[in-house]
Amino acid sequence: MALRKLGKDPESPSGGSPTVYLDEEKDSYLIQGWKVEDAERLGQMDIPRHESVVEIPRRMVQFFLEVKQDDEAPDV
Repeated sequence: MALRKLGKDPESPSGGSPTVYLDEEKDSYLIQGWKVEDAERLGQMDIPRHESVVEIPRRMVQFFLEVKQDDEAPDV
């Protein structure tokens, strides 16, 4: 299984995180981000035991294919 790197946070001080990947075989995204450990924020979500939460900045949305495709679509 090969993952396709869609983009890294251009403002990351270390240049290594967050990162958005696409798994084309499973048709899903993998997100490398900051681990959310704030109990108050986590308490506002319904997170199953087999899942976890990571955080990415809003500016990272540019790396999701659907957003790029919408930007490239001609205006009708």
